[in-house]
Amino acid sequence: MNKSKKPPSYARIIDAMAGKKIAVWGDFILDEYIYGTTRRISREAPVLILSYSNSLYALGGAGNTLMNIRSLGGEPLPVGVLGDDESARQVLDLMHREHICTDHLCTLKGYQTPLKTRILAGEQSTRKQQILRIDRESIVPDSPDVTKALYASLRKLSRQAKALLISDYHYFTVTRDLFKEVKILYDDSRIPITLDSRFRILDFPGITVATPNESEVEEALNIQLGDNQEWINKAGRTLLNKCQAEALVMTQGSRGMLLFERRTPPFPIPIHGSPDIVDVTGAGDTVISTLTLGLTCGISFREAAHLANYAAGLVVMKKGTATVSSRELKKAVAEDCE
Repeated sequence: MNKSKKPPSYARIIDAMAGKKIAVWGDFILDEYIYGTTRRISREAPVLILSYSNSLYALGGAGNTLMNIRSLGGEPLPVGVLGDDESARQVLDLMHREHICTDHLCTLKGYQTPLKTRILAGEQSTRKQQILRIDRESIVPDSPDVTKALYASLRKLSRQAKALLISDYHYFTVTRDLFKEVKILYDDSRIPITLDSRFRILDFPGITVATPNESEVEEALNIQLGDNQEWINKAGRTLLNKCQAEALVMTQGSRGMLLFERRTPPFPIPIHGSPDIVDVTGAGDTVISTLTLGLTCGISFREAAHLANYAAGLVVMKKGTATVSSRELKKAVAEDCE
């Protein structure tokens, strides 16, 4: 990015993110990582024998968005559903360690908190590689009590939060009908609604901005994009209109981002840093978190997308689900200005 496109006040904007309250409505997942070393093949079957080393837990799904907001100095306020199980207790413990308010999470008996177990293996002195993932998941039931509890929390937060971030991982914590009611609350409060949805981006019309990647655009429009830039531009414009959004940021991996706004041509933003990406896991959560925080500071979509692009360029150079701190983000901007 050249200097003429970069506002001189990004450092102040990043500082202004501190303390901004962001309501995060979505699907909260527990990520489990099991590490071990591999030394031989089993005689029982042609599979590796894993010698267990250690394991750890992390917040996944909408939980990773919380961590990104917190890392950038914001105050995330999660709204969602957990089961009455050990995974839920781990999720709550992780949130409490980060001093994240859990008052707006409801517990539902019979619902299984989504748990994704990743098994990583390798030789003792080498970087561990993921060899297997086990997903234990269930859909949030369509319960009047759950809907009532979520609406009450979102109504209360509409008077406190500076933005509503929807993180939809297809477990139906966020439903189309409830969204329609909630949108009225947040429209009245005149605060942005940002959306990161895996498979249902068209279910939430009228959001402020969405951040799909190319495969999610293909899924939403039932098309194949390929490398034809004209088709990509047309698809982005079509999805923007279908979403009835003010803007849309299409993430493109090592090619950066494309920003679509009404009545303006698509605006390309090349990736910050090296195109040799280490790991894109959780990068979408970093993008939506940074973009949302930027908008709460009163900057334009283009400026907020630039900041999100810096953050994405940093996080994809880290292994696994990672976050970017405000200090790292300010350093990246400052170095790019030199």
